[in-house]
Amino acid sequence: MEGTQIPYKMLSQDAYSTWLGIEILACEIGRVKVGMTIRKEMLNSMDKAHGGISYSLADTAFGFTANTHGKYAVSIETSINHIEALNQGDYITAEATLDAQRTKVGFTIVEVKRGDDLVALFKGVVYRTNKNWEA
Repeated sequence: MEGTQIPYKMLSQDAYSTWLGIEILACEIGRVKVGMTIRKEMLNSMDKAHGGISYSLADTAFGFTANTHGKYAVSIETSINHIEALNQGDYITAEATLDAQRTKVGFTIVEVKRGDDLVALFKGVVYRTNKNWEA
């Protein structure tokens, strides 16, 4: 399967990302950009987006990007730094800005933005299996 088609297949099989309203905005080998709008049911007790929302968007971009290389890639470590709070109605994007592959281990940095403003920074490490993606 062509690497740029893999994220679309993954999204079609991902009920959680679909519920979040995630859409693929750009896709190439080693780079995927996704976006979504913050909804009321995503807010915490302080009327701000739950931290898991920006994390989930970044994690989706991370997973999609790692799999564009054509092998099943599974997360082995992730972390996020939240920089700005998010509000209902905000449209946020997450884009892999670094995708470095070292043998079977890959490293990815994902920037989460509201417009041009960086709101979170995500780091992920994946293990790339021997299993190929098939149509």
